[in-house]
Amino acid sequence: MSVRGISLALLALAPASAACQPPAQETAGLSDEDVAAIRHANESWIQAFRADDDAALAALYSNAAVIMPPNESVIEGRAAVLAYHEADRVTVTEYSESIVEIDGRDGLAFIRGTSSMVGRAEDGEPVTESGKYLVILRKQADGSWLITHEIWNSDQPLTEQGTETET
Repeated sequence: MSVRGISLALLALAPASAACQPPAQETAGLSDEDVAAIRHANESWIQAFRADDDAALAALYSNAAVIMPPNESVIEGRAAVLAYHEADRVTVTEYSESIVEIDGRDGLAFIRGTSSMVGRAEDGEPVTESGKYLVILRKQADGSWLITHEIWNSDQPLTEQGTETET
């Protein structure tokens, strides 16, 4: 995976310390079953990302998904999301995230959270990243939830060259 891919993972769907995060907020607009299914979809994303299973990761997005990585053009469609993840050149050794908020109604929901990742770039350089994300999901006929939109960004400051610094 590349540093770009790391940012995706981090911010797409985990804090350096969950204890530092406020408790997750949930709304009365979603049933307990919907909240559980959304949490399951999020956990499936985390597991696929940790396992570097790009196909399983892409399967969690709708066919018309839109992702908005930091400092890059918009990526549209499940096939393009798959290609984006396949192009990543960072090996993730640790990944965590924390849901800050889940809300929604009428078959639409969002997750707002934080993430943290440690890994190695293709050249062996260590990569550490933390940031935040917002994911929109749509309920499917079978009761599952798929990601329709995703945006994330890093907590790391930009360097003079305009790229994120690594810690």
